[in-house]
Amino acid sequence: MEQTSLGSLVAALEDGRRQLVSAVDGLTDNVAAIKPAADRWSVLECLEHIAAVEHRFLGFAGTGATYDVPRIDPARERDLAARVADRSTRREAPEAVVPTGRFQSVASALAAFHEARDITVRFAQDQADRLYTIKASHPRFGELNGAELLHLMIGHALRHVAQIRETRRAVE
Repeated sequence: MEQTSLGSLVAALEDGRRQLVSAVDGLTDNVAAIKPAADRWSVLECLEHIAAVEHRFLGFAGTGATYDVPRIDPARERDLAARVADRSTRREAPEAVVPTGRFQSVASALAAFHEARDITVRFAQDQADRLYTIKASHPRFGELNGAELLHLMIGHALRHVAQIRETRRAVE
C-alpha cells in the first residue's frame, strides 16, 4: 500500500486553514460571540475548540511510542477524515476541550488557531519519515499512526468550519 505524501498532507492542512479563515471573513466580534441556541457554540467558541483540539491531538503523538514496522492503511486515513468531518451526528466534546470563553475577538481566536496549525504543519514536516511508525492513542478512534492522526486533525477542523458556517447563517 502507498503512503499519503507529505505534500498532500501539508496541502490539506493548509487548505483547511484557508477554509477556516474564509468561514470567519468579515465577521464582527459581536456577532462571533452570539450562540445560535443555548446548547450551541458561538463562532468564537468553535475557534477556541479547534485550537485546543489541535494541541491535544498533537499531544497524543508526543509519547514517543512507535510501531515496529510502518502501519500504512490509506483507506483508514480517508475514512477517519470523512467520519470526523461529517456533521450528521452530533458529538459531545471532552471536558478538556470544551470552550471556556478564552477569546473575545475573532483576531485573537484566529491567532491561536494559526499558532496551533503552524505547530501541526511543522510536526508533519519534521516527522515526515516517521509518520507511519508514530503510535498515538485517541480516546474514540483507538491507536493511530501519525498520518492517521493528521487526517483526523484535518477532518476535525473541517467539521467545525461547517459548524461556523451554520452558526453564521443562524446569527447574522
